[in-house]
Amino acid sequence: MNSKLGLLEPLESVSMTDRVENILREYFTENAFKPGDALPNELEIAQKLNVSRNVVREALSRLRMLGMVEARPRRGMIMSQPDLLAGIEKVLNPFILSQSNQKDIFELRLILEMGIAEFLFARKTQKDLDELEQIVEKQKTLPVLSKEDEIEFHGKLYDMTGNETFQRFQSLLFPVFEHVFASMTNQKDNYVLVDPVSHADLFNILKDGTPEAFRKAMHKHLEVYYNTIKK
Repeated sequence: MNSKLGLLEPLESVSMTDRVENILREYFTENAFKPGDALPNELEIAQKLNVSRNVVREALSRLRMLGMVEARPRRGMIMSQPDLLAGIEKVLNPFILSQSNQKDIFELRLILEMGIAEFLFARKTQKDLDELEQIVEKQKTLPVLSKEDEIEFHGKLYDMTGNETFQRFQSLLFPVFEHVFASMTNQKDNYVLVDPVSHADLFNILKDGTPEAFRKAMHKHLEVYYNTIKK
């Protein structure tokens, strides 16, 4: 083997468009651009960076797809508020995700749900409690809870956190939750729950208990799913 081969430098793998995109990201950060701030036009950027307008246009198009910039009539390009979940919405489809991906997403839902206690107790209102109680009373008459019943109760909890991004993210997880829930339904009888906690129990703790008691009860409520991670 030629020992001088190691002296060869690898070809630059980053395209010109990639470079311009990265430069613009740094430029926006270093100059503290905020949503609504006007950006230099394509020609100005191209001249400053000594690249073609086509390269600048492609770089800005990528940033526009990410929601970082947008075109406004008579104003040109401006900074915008990115939609953090837009990209996730397009791919969170249980039929195009692998079993491993679905399992990871389902576990993410469990992780998030275990962290809502403090938010629920800090932001709950009497109106919220009344609406949650109606859900619980209706479900008491059912012999078995369906996935729709699970989603109705837990969805109300997400709503009660008052965090719009969390609510929306959880709504994105519902299709995956439904898919995994259906696949697990026949497995639930294989697990033995010690002092299982119902939706009614969770409601009563939320109404009169403490965040710590609610967190422990929620863990017990979700125990059938936690058992699956030990497999």
